[in-house]
Amino acid sequence: MNRIKTGDEVVVITGKDKGRRGTVLRILDDDRLVVEGINIAKKHVKANPNQGVAGGIIDREMPLDISNVMLFNPATGKGDRVGFKILEDNRKVRVFKSNNEVVDI
Repeated sequence: MNRIKTGDEVVVITGKDKGRRGTVLRILDDDRLVVEGINIAKKHVKANPNQGVAGGIIDREMPLDISNVMLFNPATGKGDRVGFKILEDNRKVRVFKSNNEVVDI
């Protein structure tokens, strides 16, 4: 079970987008992820008339290392570390380290 999943709201803790929040769009491998609106780069795209793709320069979200983000805790309003706990019904859930609040419902 991963500490950060697709759809989670995260805070960037280092780099050019430090302090910004966004939603995880997808996770690549186990150590990279793409966050909505974060780490935008300009990419030069070659035109492909067979597929109807126009050429030019587009803005694209590039992957971040998973160590550069923290899960956003709405109770504290900050990024928080994540741990795991097993509930009475033998479910393994993610919890915030600061207040032991369950992330997964």
